[in-house]
Amino acid sequence: LKIRKKYLKIDFKVLLPCIGLGLAPFVMQSTESILFISFNTSLLKYGGDLAVGAMTILSSVMQFSMLPLIGLTQGGTPIIAFNYGAGDGKRVKEAFLLLLKLSLIYSVSLWAMAMLFPQIFAMIFTKDPELINISVKAMRIYMAASLLFGIQISCQQTFIALGNAKVSVFLAILRKIVLLIPLIYILPLFLENRVNAVFLAEPVADVIAVTITAILFMVEFRKILRELNFNK
Repeated sequence: LKIRKKYLKIDFKVLLPCIGLGLAPFVMQSTESILFISFNTSLLKYGGDLAVGAMTILSSVMQFSMLPLIGLTQGGTPIIAFNYGAGDGKRVKEAFLLLLKLSLIYSVSLWAMAMLFPQIFAMIFTKDPELINISVKAMRIYMAASLLFGIQISCQQTFIALGNAKVSVFLAILRKIVLLIPLIYILPLFLENRVNAVFLAEPVADVIAVTITAILFMVEFRKILRELNFNK
């Protein structure tokens, strides 16, 4: 095979949909820095260095939850996409349900460990008793809704697999930019314990985002399955 100049021209009909599908994961990763700046500035204001230290531990523990889950769902994406392209609605549904089941098993298992044994996670990062104490209390608040991540990530990645870039990008923006970052600043204005209010922003945003994601997914997924069955 020889490389020829005439074949190196950019075809925007191919390029733009690829960029659209990659935009959702890009938004999810690129907004992490903005998110943690928001958390740290608020926690420093209301809780001082210990609260910021606890947030550092919590963000690391959250990576235990998110990164393997993202890897699992990204592994299922090409399988769903292949069967969608082949017009096999039955296998698309089966693949998604299996992905959802595995994702929920993982997220619920890690959530249970964080709720029951938060001190184990905290002691990985520090031996300071005071920092461990605040981290344990904060973790049970911060990760209260992390069991729902299996639904959020599997639905969002399946939207990408089905070529629905617009909805996937919307969901990526919704959780962090539209919900979580504003809640970090809004909740402390209404709750007496302002440090806990900052940590509470995470589960509140998660519950709202997962609810919207699940509703949108059910509507869109049923529509896609009907189209695949109709075209058979």
